[in-house]
Amino acid sequence: MGALHVHDADFEKEVIKSDIPVLVDCWAEWCAPCRMVGPVIEKLADEYQGKFKIAKLDVDHNRETAMNYNIQSIPTMLIFVNGEVVDGLIGAHPEANIKAKLDKYIKK
Repeated sequence: MGALHVHDADFEKEVIKSDIPVLVDCWAEWCAPCRMVGPVIEKLADEYQGKFKIAKLDVDHNRETAMNYNIQSIPTMLIFVNGEVVDGLIGAHPEANIKAKLDKYIKK
């Protein structure tokens, strides 16, 4: 299934009102580190299906949301729980680091 692509128009529905935690990968097509992280994000979307929603937000095409969350560097990964940003990562991180962050917020 892979990561869900979210946009300004559906961000509230898909992320803020999600009943499970959400990782939002803020990225852009031209960003080399974003392209490096991309396959990891897609893999995690499948691996965490049902436990965590994994979403991608193209900051070039969704400037309103990017500005609302003060995204200044990409890739930036934001973790939302109950509609609030609770954690995140900036820059390209290895899969193990991203998984460690996700695992902290999975409801047991």
